[in-house]
Amino acid sequence: MGKFAQIDYIIFLIYFVVVAGYGYWIYRKKNNANASSKDYFLAEGSLTWWAIGASLIASNISAEQFIGMSGNGFTVGVAVAAYEWIAALALIIVAVWFIPVYLKNKIFTMPQFLNNRYNETTSLIMAVFWLFLYIFVNLTSILFLGALAINNLAGGGSFHMIVLALSIFAVIITLGGMRVIGFTDVIQVLVLIIGGVATTYVALTLVSEHFGLGKDVLAGFSQLMKDSPEHFKMIIEKPTASSSQEEINKYLMLPGLGMYLAGIWIVNLNYWGCNQYITQRALGADLKTARTGILFAGFLKLFMPVIVMLPGIAAYVLYKNGALQEEMAPGGHFNPDNAYSAILGFLPDGMKGLSLAALTAAIVASLAGKANSIATIFTMDIYKKYMNKDASEKNLVNVGKITVIVAILASILFTWDDMLGIGGEGGFTFIQKYTGFISPGVLAMFLLGMFWKRTTGSAAIVGLVMGFVLSVVFNNYAPTWFGNDTLLYTAYPNGRGAYEIPFQICMGLSFLFTVIAMIAISLAGPKVNPKAFVLDTKMFKVEPSVMVMIVLTLLLVSALYVRFW
Repeated sequence: MGKFAQIDYIIFLIYFVVVAGYGYWIYRKKNNANASSKDYFLAEGSLTWWAIGASLIASNISAEQFIGMSGNGFTVGVAVAAYEWIAALALIIVAVWFIPVYLKNKIFTMPQFLNNRYNETTSLIMAVFWLFLYIFVNLTSILFLGALAINNLAGGGSFHMIVLALSIFAVIITLGGMRVIGFTDVIQVLVLIIGGVATTYVALTLVSEHFGLGKDVLAGFSQLMKDSPEHFKMIIEKPTASSSQEEINKYLMLPGLGMYLAGIWIVNLNYWGCNQYITQRALGADLKTARTGILFAGFLKLFMPVIVMLPGIAAYVLYKNGALQEEMAPGGHFNPDNAYSAILGFLPDGMKGLSLAALTAAIVASLAGKANSIATIFTMDIYKKYMNKDASEKNLVNVGKITVIVAILASILFTWDDMLGIGGEGGFTFIQKYTGFISPGVLAMFLLGMFWKRTTGSAAIVGLVMGFVLSVVFNNYAPTWFGNDTLLYTAYPNGRGAYEIPFQICMGLSFLFTVIAMIAISLAGPKVNPKAFVLDTKMFKVEPSVMVMIVLTLLLVSALYVRFW
């Protein structure tokens, strides 16, 4: 195990020059003085299906996946891959049913959808909320986790310099607009996948060598399954009275079959279908291109666990058998989130630089995509509507660029000394906790707004507030009220003398009661809603080539679940 060699720095420098240079070339090639705001924010008509798909993956896979999901792989194993594999199915739903509605109604931003479908109040509330969420939760946590991971890999001592470097790199990419982000993300995702596969390869060879099997990847994988078969089960069994605290904690994280009826669908449909950060990549394309790009992203999602989860399982097996003791507990503080960094430290010279480039690519792509979404929402849903209704296209683009810089500066401020306490509870948990409280209400608003004409603006506002309040109640108060005798059979001790209901179950309950309330309020309202979208069933028709991709994805997901059930 050693530090970076000269070849590592050279490889990383090549990566930086290629991405920055290509981004600048795209910017100069396509840029013109009369570029419209729609062209800047959506890259209207210029992103190909493969660029859309690659950009979706590059923006989605960031430090919280590399670090947090590897940590979950260390703790619970292959069951955490459900987040990725169900995402592939959610992307099919988004491609077939969500995107046609957005494109048919010329939706530019998610607050615009709420304004056109419901009312201005709902739109403004969500625009402000999304801005705060994206800046102070997502952008900040991505920057913090990314800088921390790179700092650990580099040997420590340069956290703040890494924060600044990542921020500057992200700004360079973001100021070029969505076109530059989309096409540079193609390179980013290639680097991400190559570097991630290299890390997984080394992880599996480390396992095979530790057990005297030579440098054999397949032997290493077989040894993982032989040594820790419980880490290769998709369903976490419900704890009993004799279960250990470790088994209870696993179930709280991934509550068996219950999560497939609740939170995991809400998380994925809200993230992939109602999230400006994600949908923005497809909103500027025609329907077939957008659909194909989204399905391409879904296909790639099937393979993401290989690079973000397997290293964590490998680290668990090595740690369990006496290796990686110091790496998993630097300074005497054990943390499962150290699993990915522990494996990276054993990479040979050259591959360290490649893996560092992969990690940086994931971080910068996510930062750039998030910053662009922040700029889009502020510029189009707040500045243009409430500050300068007569703003020129050039003015809107300039405001967007200024917003990018301000958002990045704000995230640096809160990252600098971990002002939000991200490191205290883990970055992946931090993001899930604060976005999950709003997901049930948001998804209910979007689903009913798209596909049920009777849904009213009053119901939308009630649903938004109720979804949040119920999430707080089920997560923080219901376990105290009911204890372990509640009909909510998934409440178990959490080791701190309290009780918890699994987070995903809480989301499902919040969503269920929110939908019921919205339906009741809407039925009590007018029978004809003048703001309802007109749905043309023809727009849901799927082209033969798209259907092939859907069937292939479904077959692969089915095969994976059959294999690890």
